[in-house]
Amino acid sequence: MNDNLPVSVKTLLLVALGIITGAYIIYWVVAIRRERANEAARRSGEPATGEAKPPGPLHLAIGFVTNFFDTLGIGSFATTTAMFKFAKVVPDRVIPGTLNVGHLLPTVAQAFIYMSIVTVDTKTLVLLIAASVAGAWLGAGVVASWPKRTVQIGMGAALLVAAVLMLMTQFSLFPGGGTALGIEGTKLVVGMIGNFMLGALMTLGIGLYAPCMIMISLLGMDPTAAFPIMMGSCAFLMPASSVRFIRKESYNLRAAIGLTIGGVPAVLLAAYIVKSLPLGAVRWLVVVVVLYTAAMMLRSAFTERMAAPGRLEDKPARS
Repeated sequence: MNDNLPVSVKTLLLVALGIITGAYIIYWVVAIRRERANEAARRSGEPATGEAKPPGPLHLAIGFVTNFFDTLGIGSFATTTAMFKFAKVVPDRVIPGTLNVGHLLPTVAQAFIYMSIVTVDTKTLVLLIAASVAGAWLGAGVVASWPKRTVQIGMGAALLVAAVLMLMTQFSLFPGGGTALGIEGTKLVVGMIGNFMLGALMTLGIGLYAPCMIMISLLGMDPTAAFPIMMGSCAFLMPASSVRFIRKESYNLRAAIGLTIGGVPAVLLAAYIVKSLPLGAVRWLVVVVVLYTAAMMLRSAFTERMAAPGRLEDKPARS
């Protein structure tokens, strides 16, 4: 690929991403320490149950496997949701927040690796990334406040969408796209609205990569231009959404740390050493698992509806 962006603009984007990521890490660490201190105070000096536990081998393994295949093109949100549901390590209500918080740093690692090769118009890239960040910020504020049953229904629908997109990949049904490296006028407005919606939906667990690729192709752009747009969008929007989930304590701490610690080395391994694998059979397996998980999530929502009135919703699980 030829680099269409001036080096200074590319450098500015990566520096900005580095600063935002650094600020986010500091925010997360401070929030964890504050929440642990508050819980300890509430317990009159007794050890805070769950908060001090480090992630277990299962948390780390889920982070490694899902981010390894995400780097190679499988996606991480749907697969992680399936593993969480099967292993019962994260309550349904806080899965969206755990996905966004836990996969943030591995996604940033992918962005730094792959945004070094950029073939997209500067204005298009910046405006679409900004739109996705705005969508994620608003979306996270809504999803973080949803009750468990609403999250179950939303994630069940999200998983069905993910399965459809995976099937489209398997059957090569994505639109062919054009040759443009940027868009103007009405198309640019449509692209911004689309990426705003994708940013909001990502906070519910719908991965941005595949739908962004479809949108870019439908707008007449070269499909390769989707890579810096979708990776840059995810890397910039996830700190915005994660801060809102953290602020409302709507995520699982142990699982999020496990995704992070297990995920970053997996990204480096996949990008620099493995680079590519025959993933056709893996995608079929993922489609089956995701469809089953969607059915289980919707079944859980139906069970919640049939439960006795007045039942308390699950509180955000932090262990």
